[in-house]
Amino acid sequence: MTIYSPQGKNTGVAMVVFPGGGYSILAIDLEGTEVCDWLTSRGITCVLLKYRVPDSGPAYHDDCHCNIHPKAPTALEDAQRTVGLVRFHAADWHIDPHKIGVLGFSAGGHLVTNISTHFAHRAYQPIDAADRVSCRPDFAVAIYPGHMTENTTKEFQLNPDIPVTANTPPTFLLQAEDDHVDGVKQSLIYDIALMKANVPVEMHLYAHGGHAFGLRRTKQPITAWPQLVETWLQTIGMTPQQPSNE
Repeated sequence: MTIYSPQGKNTGVAMVVFPGGGYSILAIDLEGTEVCDWLTSRGITCVLLKYRVPDSGPAYHDDCHCNIHPKAPTALEDAQRTVGLVRFHAADWHIDPHKIGVLGFSAGGHLVTNISTHFAHRAYQPIDAADRVSCRPDFAVAIYPGHMTENTTKEFQLNPDIPVTANTPPTFLLQAEDDHVDGVKQSLIYDIALMKANVPVEMHLYAHGGHAFGLRRTKQPITAWPQLVETWLQTIGMTPQQPSNE
């Protein structure tokens, strides 16, 4: 984990960022360091996590080709450990312990949903005092998340390994309808599950944008999504409301 301190006024908010890469690689710049440049410019501490891959996320059994648990849940272990460490060291790092969120892309977006629904118990044996504090994110941002429909028997069903409850944190979802890698169904299904559990959720769908666009500017309207996240953080009380121009 690498900590990037906020530039200018510190809002006290921190985001742990999970780059995507299909649980095989990590797009550490496109969906990592470039994201931290944006967040720190908005007064948010960015914690960039280089979680362990490959074989740390959804996998398939070689014989039956059915979905099974990964060889080791190392990505989830790393995510839990990191959020716990950030909360444990909140005072040292000038972070509000009640304003720690997670943000991820593609497979990293799946990791966002994974830690959002698996925080009551560590996926590993506790190591020290940092593992005795909560690793529940206070909010979650999943950008074109993947693996949301795996291990299901029905066409429009959420992966049962993502057990949404009323304790799942408020969530922001973003997806392009022409995403041919994971497909728009991924976010739609998670959005519905969150609504059924009465979890505050905001989802934005765009006609065009594809997959793995990160923060790099394009001609498509979806490219303005960081501003949507900034506004959402204000509406859920994480960052101060900006004064009206009226």
